[in-house]
Amino acid sequence: MGKLTKKRKEALSKYDATQSYSLHQAAEILGTISSTKFDSSVDIDVRLGVDPRKADQMVRGVVTLPHGTGKEVRVLVLCTPDKEAEAKEAGADYVGLDEFIQKIEQGWTDVDVIITMPSVMAKVGRLGKILGPRGLMPNPKSGTVTTDVAKAVQEVKAGKIDFKVDKTGIIHTSVGKVSFGPDKLVQNAQEVINTLVRLKPSSAKGTYVKSIHLSSTMSPGVTIDKNTIAGL
Repeated sequence: MGKLTKKRKEALSKYDATQSYSLHQAAEILGTISSTKFDSSVDIDVRLGVDPRKADQMVRGVVTLPHGTGKEVRVLVLCTPDKEAEAKEAGADYVGLDEFIQKIEQGWTDVDVIITMPSVMAKVGRLGKILGPRGLMPNPKSGTVTTDVAKAVQEVKAGKIDFKVDKTGIIHTSVGKVSFGPDKLVQNAQEVINTLVRLKPSSAKGTYVKSIHLSSTMSPGVTIDKNTIAGL
């Protein structure tokens, strides 16, 4: 195990890493142990009792955080000319089609979310090898392949995020910034948990939500007491 830094030792001295806390207590702790000079992101990690290798236990979904993520989300809309104006009015940062497909093929991926239309997926599909590994490939399940591109842009800008269980059975996603304060962070985290509970695969046996942790950028994780969470 690597040597603990001075900041990490200081953070660990402010709470008991062997104990579990309520969501609200954990959010308060993060406010005291976050030592970055910038407004740290707060992430939730939920270990699920599923086997992601089985198609019927793949947990994937979308959730709109009540208070957003606190991040400026850069959105690219790949659409036909008749949809460009409404995409721009909805707040898309980049709008177009062939010229952006060419840019992406040349290595440009300086966006956070890509939204497109079913009618142009034949063109967008060839970008899969570039966008897939970066988590940028549009997908109907996440609402990023749609005929209503304006609505999709507005939802993403308002705090809609998509998540997918990784190969180890963990959901990892952002629930805001330290500056949000405990109340808003708790409401965002609870919304993620509620969504995960609704998405429980019928084939998943045993304990579904095994563990939950909150952490901020470069901070230690804080273990959540599942018994304090509504709906579990």
